Amino acid sequence: MNKWDERYKQDKYVYGTEPNIFMKNAMAKSDLSGEVLAIAEGEGRNAVYLASQGMNVTSWDYAASGLAKTKKLALSKKVQVHTELIDLEKASFKQNHWDGVVCIFGHFPEDLRQKTLQGIKETVKPGGYFVSEVYSIFQIPYKSGGPKEETMLYRPEDFLNTFHDWKIIHFFMGEVTRHEGDLHNGLSHVIQFIGQKQ
Repeated sequence: MNKWDERYKQDKYVYGTEPNIFMKNAMAKSDLSGEVLAIAEGEGRNAVYLASQGMNVTSWDYAASGLAKTKKLALSKKVQVHTELIDLEKASFKQNHWDGVVCIFGHFPEDLRQKTLQGIKETVKPGGYFVSEVYSIFQIPYKSGGPKEETMLYRPEDFLNTFHDWKIIHFFMGEVTRHEGDLHNGLSHVIQFIGQKQ
């Protein structure tokens, strides 16, 4: 059992059951629809919201307990989310497969981060979207959530270099306030990205 399995096996939803506010608001800035993949999705709050908006959503996580809570939350909201137990180190991103990919506070070691972002670039269909909000390298002093190691946090160039040939709908780095369950609380330093594959 990994640390995320341990974290999610309690009954309480540690990041809450409401969707990330940036992702929710991103719906007004994009035409995200169809087949959508939510990666490192944890307990499912964002995947369930997307499903409630009429999308066919697949949730990837490598904590079985998180995926079980995703199913439970989806049932309570009367929607369906397909769940897959996926270790991103071994993930296969099919070429031009998804209409959109969402990654909310999915943090990984640097090599895996680059591999995952490149996989996302390849797997989104032309015209599709990538939507993400993550903690930046400036987050650590804020103590409001996220990894405690800078190598697990994002720099602007992670997005701007990887997706240099995409249309950038929205890009922001700076302070926001987040209240998401017990573990994301208060003033935070984030990077937000909405890109459309050309």
